[in-house]
Amino acid sequence: MDLVGRTAEHTAVRDAVDGAASGPRALLLLGDPGEGRTTLLAAGTERATAAGYLVLAGQGCPAESEQPFAALHQLLRPVLTAVDDLTAHLRDAVLTAFGLVPGAPDPTSLRVAVLTLLGALSARRPVLLVVDDVHLADRDSCAVLGFALRRLSTERLVVLLAARGAVRPSRVDEAVPAVVLGPLSEGDAARLLDALPGAPTGRARLDVLRQAAGSPLALVELARAVGGTAAPWVREVFADRLRDLPEDTRRLLVYAAADHDDLATTMAAAGIGDDLTRWAPAEDADLLSIADGRVRFRHPLVRAAAYHGAPAALRARAHRDLADALAATPDRRAWHLAAAAVGPDEDVAAALEGTAALARLHGGVFAAARALERAAECTPDPGERARRYAGAITAADDVGDPAWVRDLHRQVTRLTDDPDVLGVAACGAGRALSLSARQREAFTLLLTGLREHRPRAVGTALALTGALAAVSVQSGLPEHRAPLPDLLARLDRDATGPAAPQVWAVLREDLLAHADPAANAVRIVRSEHAAVHRGLTGAAEVTRLLCLGSVAWLADESDTAVTAFRQALAAPHPQRSTGAVVRCAPALASALIATGRWAEADDLLDEVSVVAAVHRLHHLAADVAALRAELVVLRGGPGARVAPGWPSIELDENRATHARLLRAAGLAALVDGDGETAYRHLRALFAADGTPLHHVLSAHSVADLAAAARLTGDAGHADDTAALVAAERARHGGQPTTRMRLLLRHAEALVGEVERADGPAPLADTERAYRLAVVDPAGEQWPLERACARLHYARWLRRRRRALEARPLLSAALDTFTRLGAVDLADRTRAELRASGAAPGPAPAADPLADLTSQQREIVRLAARGLRNREIAEQLFLSHRTVGSHLHAAYPKLGISGRHQLRDVLGDH
Repeated sequence: MDLVGRTAEHTAVRDAVDGAASGPRALLLLGDPGEGRTTLLAAGTERATAAGYLVLAGQGCPAESEQPFAALHQLLRPVLTAVDDLTAHLRDAVLTAFGLVPGAPDPTSLRVAVLTLLGALSARRPVLLVVDDVHLADRDSCAVLGFALRRLSTERLVVLLAARGAVRPSRVDEAVPAVVLGPLSEGDAARLLDALPGAPTGRARLDVLRQAAGSPLALVELARAVGGTAAPWVREVFADRLRDLPEDTRRLLVYAAADHDDLATTMAAAGIGDDLTRWAPAEDADLLSIADGRVRFRHPLVRAAAYHGAPAALRARAHRDLADALAATPDRRAWHLAAAAVGPDEDVAAALEGTAALARLHGGVFAAARALERAAECTPDPGERARRYAGAITAADDVGDPAWVRDLHRQVTRLTDDPDVLGVAACGAGRALSLSARQREAFTLLLTGLREHRPRAVGTALALTGALAAVSVQSGLPEHRAPLPDLLARLDRDATGPAAPQVWAVLREDLLAHADPAANAVRIVRSEHAAVHRGLTGAAEVTRLLCLGSVAWLADESDTAVTAFRQALAAPHPQRSTGAVVRCAPALASALIATGRWAEADDLLDEVSVVAAVHRLHHLAADVAALRAELVVLRGGPGARVAPGWPSIELDENRATHARLLRAAGLAALVDGDGETAYRHLRALFAADGTPLHHVLSAHSVADLAAAARLTGDAGHADDTAALVAAERARHGGQPTTRMRLLLRHAEALVGEVERADGPAPLADTERAYRLAVVDPAGEQWPLERACARLHYARWLRRRRRALEARPLLSAALDTFTRLGAVDLADRTRAELRASGAAPGPAPAADPLADLTSQQREIVRLAARGLRNREIAEQLFLSHRTVGSHLHAAYPKLGISGRHQLRDVLGDH
């Protein structure tokens, strides 16, 4: 059963069911309506049934909550015939309790009878007792079950209970462990929403995610409401509870639902002064709570029902009253005026545009985009409306949601032919298409905006050209890089004088590097006079850092790229955007992996995967999957042989993603010893004539391709790889990047080991290539690549009976692999050290936790139980980033690559 976002809870249920085979278990699931309690009980029931358990189920309900032993009767009714096997006084106690014989049951005899009956049943086969809504079960039944649970010791029995809310019902024994089902994470909520039939898109989708606040039921019902298919019974469940309230309390709830939980503002707008007793009926009905000056609805659907269930006139009146009460808070006042408006209103539109400016100043890009969109909707003049929609596009592009941007772009093109407005709109829409993996459409739109619309504003032309350059990197298509020199020349003519943006020189260097990385990127990043090295201020400084990171990544200056990107991401929130973070994430992640910062890469990929899920960024999700798979393979250990799945995007126009996927698949096969499969995947990074699939990424795998060719021992593969290496050397010219120079030497040495059609390569040439691959101190910037070169060189030396020369290389390689947590490579290096006659160091400890600190042990145990980093952090009073850091430090010590393997390694620890 697939339970989105409930992995830890599902694991707890599974462990309880499985553990009952060796002794009694119990578990209480707590959560609000729609959080998944019943679904988890069903999953436990399904697992128990499949394992041959006897399943006895009951359901608490209001009608029977005061009837003695009603829940117990539901549970035992299917096995009442077994009561006949009890001694007479115990049998009579059960039958009397169920009303089958007259009289009052003896409490002690009844409890002993149930204990005896459950013991007898579990002796035949394991038993599962399931009680949903146990908070509505009668107290007498709960008391009997509690008595039995406290006395069971070896019986094969599991009790699964579920109750509403986050607090244990008083009728459930304190000894029963509890799991509280909280809201889904952002990423899980997005995945659940997208799995629904007819799920909303664009801004409506983001609205549903925000309003649902992680509640699975709210996600489902709010999505249905957007599509006009909301289930009537759900509306009625909440509407019935609201109808039972006094009229003035219902009115208060409309005001509260229309505002942002501010108690004082709500009461002032409703005109009730400080009379808190008006809220009491809603508090008593558990619909909301009043605390710390806030009105908090118990469930997102209560808020939705209170607001949408009210007449339109009352909702409009509430918004007008709230606007009057918020005269000193112009941003919130503007929203309420817009909500009360029934047609275009320029004053309201202008107020909302001012609100957007304030929101952007404080980093609220979603609020800014939403305010500008609503401002456009309220604008009477078509030209002004188009301008405001274009502004909304820029803000929504910073949010990073492509579907929303495309919706807004359609509005702009319908309203205006102004080249500058169309240029702004095209820039955002082009980026959105690119993030949606539609690079050819993005390229056409951006190039049309530059060549046909020809925006007058230099900043707009510059933004369009920058977006086109980013598309060219993701697509990897030569025809997408071809226009960049001409466009750059035009910008050189236009971007002069006082009208030129502050960051023009920085952006120009970034565009030069994108147009021809081999010719320009290294030159720029190594020049101390380059604009990318000159600090700026505010948002311009963030742009400079992102450009420096981009140029450095293209130049294979990985440490510089990491430093620049880190500084950009650490900038104050108003100066950066989700969109910018998203666009630099794959480059930063690959640089982190290359420089050995694997734990940091894990954290970045976790963060970006959530953004990709929330905003449906298809190629980014595929990039994350490929980079994660590469990390898993490099770390080695159990589970490292699985290649990434192939995404449902057009890979021919997303060659950067394709290259990452091919590399991950090739490395997986290489680690598995499957040379032919590895060669096939890695050779696909280059065309038959040697042209790289991707002009930057393909070359980074040239040494791995050579290793695959050597592993096959095929002379044809070796000849082909040698020709390809020569072509890559020619393509990079006389001054390749330091990284490429080392990778090409490593590849030449590996190919030189294979017997080829024209005979073996001279030993002196092979050794010279190996030496050049390992002697340059600059190679320490890429620790894994340097360690692999040392391992391969040492292996070559040992096979030529030069073991003494091989040992220092192997020791250095082992140190690097151990530090990185590359388990398989470390094991291979130890084997080579033993073969060379050296002692490779102590074997891993028998106790898997022996090498961990006490805090790491505690964190690992909690993670193995399925708890998320934030949940572990709350229990141990740490930050979630500290938890993540401890986990990533523990993985290599445990010989694993990720948290999914913890249960297998820890066993009963």
